[in-house]
Amino acid sequence: MAPWYSIQWFRPSQWTQFHIANPLALTLIPAILLLFAVRYYIHRRSQQRLNITLEPMQSSLGQSSRARLYHRILNGLRYALPISVFLGVALILVSLSRPQIIREQREEQSDGIDIMLAMDVSESMTESDLPPTRLATARRLAQTFVDGRKSDRIGLVIFAGEAFSLCPLTTDYTLVKQYLGDLNAQMIRTSGTAIGDALARCINRMRDGTESAADTTLQRSVAGSGQRSKIIILLSDGDNTAGNLDPITAARLANAFNIRLYTVAVGRVVRSEVNALTVDEGVLKTIATIGKGSFFRATDSRRLRAVFNQIDRLERAPVRIRVYEDIQDYYRIYLYWGVCFLLFALLLKNTIFGNVLED
Repeated sequence: MAPWYSIQWFRPSQWTQFHIANPLALTLIPAILLLFAVRYYIHRRSQQRLNITLEPMQSSLGQSSRARLYHRILNGLRYALPISVFLGVALILVSLSRPQIIREQREEQSDGIDIMLAMDVSESMTESDLPPTRLATARRLAQTFVDGRKSDRIGLVIFAGEAFSLCPLTTDYTLVKQYLGDLNAQMIRTSGTAIGDALARCINRMRDGTESAADTTLQRSVAGSGQRSKIIILLSDGDNTAGNLDPITAARLANAFNIRLYTVAVGRVVRSEVNALTVDEGVLKTIATIGKGSFFRATDSRRLRAVFNQIDRLERAPVRIRVYEDIQDYYRIYLYWGVCFLLFALLLKNTIFGNVLED
């Protein structure tokens, strides 16, 4: 920080950084000018003057340019006294306005929620009614959804004829996005759609009390704030045709553990020469109702993006914001300047530039 006598304290760039605590004090500065004007007009006739003659100096120096310069300087110095008084009083008013620099630090705290993504990677997800494919569109928009989360733990389960837990609940969003980017229809060779088994895998992950090392800090911060909200987002394009657990039973189990279910039917009815591929909404609607969540239909990439945005708005943990302010006052600097100008005015009062006939 510059010393108090530095000129930088009067630069406009410095003043733009200040917050004025008492702006009323600054409004009094024009009043000081008004008082000077009133005093001048009241006393201009009755004011006693002590004339200073410069004829001896002019006779010795002649009418040279240097002599005229000295004359102008001495003539202008008679204004030094009132200007010094004005500047001194004005700077004292500036110090009374308390210029400050406030450094604000915001700290956001959120308990977050637990989210399990259940992604269908069966052969039917390679259909191109959502170009380039249903699976490619779903995983890309799921990555965008992960990008928008804060303080949430996200896990990933994939399923076709079988269900596998690909990623546990974690706050390492880069890892989750990497797993999503690697999804393809060849990861599970067993044909079919095991929705019930996928839900069971998600429920087991949410019931698992062990946390990864990356989540221990978050876990400690949440320990005393109550139970975290839990949701499952299931994306599929077909009816339950495989697996060992009925989806209805799995949905009731999720409801028993206070886990909310969101189901998304990906794609639209597509008929090919070999067979008719349909998107069965019945079971997805049923388990969403049992799980106290919502069912969504995504017939194109725009609608699927809107579905993720809607879920993102619905499932937001409350955020607590703490604002810390570091306030530094700089009134002393202008107080010192004001005192210096007043002392300078007092000094001028005792010289030829002050009117000794008046107090």
